[in-house]
Amino acid sequence: MALLFDTRASDSPWVESVWTCTSDGVFEMTSVAEVSWGLVFFVQEGRAYASITGPETRTGTAPVPEGARFVGIQFAVGTSLRAVPTPDLVDGGAELPDATHRAFWLDGARWETPGPDDAEALVERLVRAGAVVRDPLVADVRRGYRPDVSARTLERRFRSATGLTQGAVRQIERAREAATLLAAGTPVADVVSKLDYFDEPHLIRGLRRYVGRSVRQLREGTGGAIALALDQRTTS
Repeated sequence: MALLFDTRASDSPWVESVWTCTSDGVFEMTSVAEVSWGLVFFVQEGRAYASITGPETRTGTAPVPEGARFVGIQFAVGTSLRAVPTPDLVDGGAELPDATHRAFWLDGARWETPGPDDAEALVERLVRAGAVVRDPLVADVRRGYRPDVSARTLERRFRSATGLTQGAVRQIERAREAATLLAAGTPVADVVSKLDYFDEPHLIRGLRRYVGRSVRQLREGTGGAIALALDQRTTS
């Protein structure tokens, strides 16, 4: 059995990444904390599905349909749906109605179901139609700019746009990067130093809370299927 991910970065300022996944077997996978919302499309036993996924503040478990093929679009932090505020999606999501292999409904309109190579084209259409929007202040902060507003105003705008605090976003992103480095064989001490963890116990607690794995499990590829683009050919 295997859960095989393929993830690529996007050159669109609205998109963080585009991913595909194939499940070979029946799984209960480990879900990993996530800082942004996404669109997920999958086909199982000839039937098509589409859903919105929200930011996730902690690790958990989720079922994986047997023989399913997924395409996902993970949106950039600070973007949101016009019809659904991102805070309403935190640790949740929504299934989109009447999805077919060719189209799905979102924000009162019918859209063409994307493949992994035309995900950005769909996003461009959603942006032009106003279905996907973003807070420019949050986008500036993510690019490293320091806006001329109070810290309180910035935090309020950030949380309104993302459903998360800036601190939560940093912690989740750091834990995900740490998991990737450890799975690739980077020494623990180097991960602690590179990602500015206070010490190894803080790293371990972050991995447990946000990734659901120990250092050893990441090293050995054990612990079962996980919703993260690691080498998952040894998942049982």
